Amino acid sequence: MDFKKFLPWIVVGGLVVVIAFWVMGLKNSALGYSQATEKEWGNVQTAYQRRNDLIDNLVKTVKGAADFEKGTLTAVIEARAKATSVTIDPKNITPEQLAQFNQAQSGVTSSLSRLLVSVEQYPQLKANENFLKLQDELASTENQILTSRTRFNESIQAYNSYVLAMPQSFFLGSYKEKAYFQAVAGADKVPEVKF
Repeated sequence: MDFKKFLPWIVVGGLVVVIAFWVMGLKNSALGYSQATEKEWGNVQTAYQRRNDLIDNLVKTVKGAADFEKGTLTAVIEARAKATSVTIDPKNITPEQLAQFNQAQSGVTSSLSRLLVSVEQYPQLKANENFLKLQDELASTENQILTSRTRFNESIQAYNSYVLAMPQSFFLGSYKEKAYFQAVAGADKVPEVKF
């Protein structure tokens, strides 16, 4: 049998197999990066959920204080409800979805800040051990939120760098650029503190 006449077909077949495995490797790597972004988004949501759980306990503790401003508590409860109603599909994160989520979470942060400022007028509440513990846990949770958002953005950067680079972008048309978690508009301005 003369292998010389089959040699070109064997070489072409071998190249096709090598290219097919290479493209599968690209897709598997892209899938891994995509899964990492979804995991990190889950961590962001977990941190915000932790804050929401703490807010429930904080509101219950503050409600026990005599004559506490009901409007402040209502604002916190409403902001929390609005924030928990915003959901994002981690497979298809868009800048618009992140902006909506960020705006809702910003409302929680703002109303919570007003609550903590108004607590200063209630010495019996400031002396409450449960309140102080919740306040410490809330500060820790805010740090956890910051860390989670940072790690999420790092995973987005790794994903985008991979799927947008050549030659991957040519073979990975179904993988689109994902949006970063960005600061709320005006976050770059120093807040004015009034005493």
